[in-house]
Amino acid sequence: MTDPGNPTVPTPAAVPASLAGKSPAPTPSYDANTISVLDGLDAVRKRPGMYIGSTGERGLHHLVQEVVDNSVDEALAGVADTIAVTILADGGLQVADNGRGIPIDIVASRGKPALEVVLTVLHAGGKFGSGGYAVSGGLHGVGLSVVNALSTRVSAEVRKDGFRWSQDFKAGAPTAPLARHEATAATGTTITFWADDNIFETTAYSFETLSRRFQEVAFLNKGLTISLADERTSARATTGAESADGDTDRPARTVTYQYEEGIADFVTHLNSRKGETVHPTVISIGGSDPERTLSVEIAMQWNTGYNEGVYSFANAIRTHDGGTHEEGFRTALTALVNKYARDKKLLREKDDNLAGDDIREGLTAIISVKLGEPQFEGQTKTKLGNTEAKSFVQRVTYELLSDWFDRNPVEAADIVRKSIQAATARVAARKARDLTRRKGLLESASLPGKLSDCQSN
Repeated sequence: MTDPGNPTVPTPAAVPASLAGKSPAPTPSYDANTISVLDGLDAVRKRPGMYIGSTGERGLHHLVQEVVDNSVDEALAGVADTIAVTILADGGLQVADNGRGIPIDIVASRGKPALEVVLTVLHAGGKFGSGGYAVSGGLHGVGLSVVNALSTRVSAEVRKDGFRWSQDFKAGAPTAPLARHEATAATGTTITFWADDNIFETTAYSFETLSRRFQEVAFLNKGLTISLADERTSARATTGAESADGDTDRPARTVTYQYEEGIADFVTHLNSRKGETVHPTVISIGGSDPERTLSVEIAMQWNTGYNEGVYSFANAIRTHDGGTHEEGFRTALTALVNKYARDKKLLREKDDNLAGDDIREGLTAIISVKLGEPQFEGQTKTKLGNTEAKSFVQRVTYELLSDWFDRNPVEAADIVRKSIQAATARVAARKARDLTRRKGLLESASLPGKLSDCQSN
C-alpha cells in the first residue's frame, strides 16, 4: 500500500488490534559483554557432544576409541604390533602400545614438550601432513586433548629416546612438568585416564562393547595383537546391577584378538552366525594407488539369509553412515552382477535388471579403505566424504570381482541365482500387497456389479 499523496512512499502497515497500545516486551541486553570466548579446553567441557557425540555410554566409549585410534595409527605406520587395554579396578582405563612413543622434545612455537602440547592444545598432533604418518585415522588433532578435557585425571607415560617419561594432568591442566625416569630400551606410549562423572551419565565401561570394537580392530589390521583386560571384580561395575543369581563377584576377564587373514576372517566370523553360505569361498580382493596414497581391501560372501550386512571402514575407523567408498562398492556390484547374469543367459532379455537390494540380500561384506587425507563428516567420523574414494573403489571392485566371477563360474552362478530369487520374491510380495490393498478398497466401497473385478475359470 502507498500514500495517495506520495505514491513512492509506502503507507505504514496497520498495527494489529491485539498489539495496539502495548509496549514491546523487555528483552535482555545483547552487546559485547554477552559474547563469551572459551579458551583452551573449556570449549570441550562446555559442549562435549560436539566432539564425542554424546555424554552417555556411547560418548564414554568414544573416549576409549580416541586413545586406541592413536595406537592403531602406529600399527598402520608399521611401527607397532601390540595394543593392551585395561579397565582398572578404580574405574580408570589404560591403553598401552609398543609404538614409537609420543615425542617429548620441545615444540618451538609453544616452548613446551610435545607430549604436553598434544594433551592440552586442540588441533595439535603429528597428522597434518608433516610426515609423521602416511595413513592415519586421527586427522583433527583433538583426540588426546578431548580425552584430557573430559577426564578428572590423566597420566601419560612414554618410553622413548632410551628413557621412561611421564606427566600427569588434572582437569585438563598439567600438575607437574614432564619428568624423566629410569633408562629403558623399550618404546611406546601408555595413556591412563579417569572419565569425569560430572560430565558423563555413566563412567562404567562395558566389557562387551569394548571387546567387540577391539575385535574389529584386530580383523582390520592383519597380525596386530590387541587385548582387553577387566580388573574389576564386581558384576555391578560392568552392568550397573547385580547378576540374576544375586552374585556380584566374578573373576577378572581377559580377551586377546589376532587374525592373520584379516577381513576375510571377519566375514567368516560374521557369517558363522547367519546359517548356511551360498558359496564356500570368501571372496577377497584389493588394490592400491601409491601415487594417491589410496588402497582398498574387500572381503565378501553370500549366505542364505535375507539381511544385508555391508560394513565399511576408513583407516580402520568404522564409518557407520557409509560414505563414498561404500557408494563405489554398491554401484560396481550392481552393475557387474547384472552384466554377468545377462552374458551367461541367467537373466532373460525381457527380464528387468536386478535391483541393488536384491543383489545384496544375504551378503556379508567388509570394505576397508586406507587414505592419506581422509575427509570425515564430523569429529565422530561416521561418514567418509572423499570423492576419489568412490571412483577408486568402484573400479577395483568391478575389475577384480569380474575376474573372480570368470575364474569361479559355479559359485558366480549360485550368487546370481540367489539374487534372482530375491528379485522374484520382492515382485511377488509387491503384487500380493497391491492385491490386498485393492481388495480392501473394493470391499469397503458400495460399487455396482459392473465395476467389480473380472472373474474367469
